[in-house]
Amino acid sequence: MSKDLSHILRDWDYDPEEIGVRIVPGDDGREKIQMRVELGALQMEIDGRPDGARPENCESWLDYYEEQRRIHESTHPEGPPFRLGETECMRLWREGVQYYHRYLSLWHLDEFERCARDTARNLRLFAFVRAHAEQDRHKLHFDQWRPYVTMMHTRASAMPLLKNSEPERALAVIEAGIDAIHEFLDEYGQGHRAHECAELTNLERWRDEILRNGQADTPQAKIRVLRQQLDEAVAAEEFEQAARLRDEIRRLSEQP
Repeated sequence: MSKDLSHILRDWDYDPEEIGVRIVPGDDGREKIQMRVELGALQMEIDGRPDGARPENCESWLDYYEEQRRIHESTHPEGPPFRLGETECMRLWREGVQYYHRYLSLWHLDEFERCARDTARNLRLFAFVRAHAEQDRHKLHFDQWRPYVTMMHTRASAMPLLKNSEPERALAVIEAGIDAIHEFLDEYGQGHRAHECAELTNLERWRDEILRNGQADTPQAKIRVLRQQLDEAVAAEEFEQAARLRDEIRRLSEQP
């Protein structure tokens, strides 16, 4: 059998403006995800580690090192803390990139639940590295992507709720994502630059669009809109308008 990939790519043009992804049947009977890239294609398993490997007989390096941490802490309760060195962080980084390619593919395939699964996994990875990496540069290398992955996780988690006509639950998920990005910015002393955070702006616009479209026509939804308008009125020093908005928020809050 030829190892040349040309016959696979011939009918699948690469478009730099689009994410090209598809699901194909695998020779092993399991479906695979393929992503078209400039010089070929990536193929990934739908479940488990994207490349199908099982490092140290675990689902992933993250699972392996989490287990090593538990063993370390149980056998050395008073000893030095568990730490991730250069080798461990590089393994975890390369693995995290695999999951990035897969959750991006899953998003474009409308596989939102699986996309949420993989984004949650990478957020878990970032938290693990923050807690245990020896060097701060490794922590930042991972954690700088937390707002983006938080945004993707929020969108993937909220989208099925909107499709199931549950806008209030979707808005709660979006608000939680917005709060998580604000917390990230505050952790790094960047709260004053929130308006420059593209991921935060993306979620706020999506929330406002849902509210404007009347997808959540309840007192709680109206209060969210009014609070946003109140923040804008206070920032613009429109104090009479702010007072009216506060009164309306109070009235809606008192409704049974």
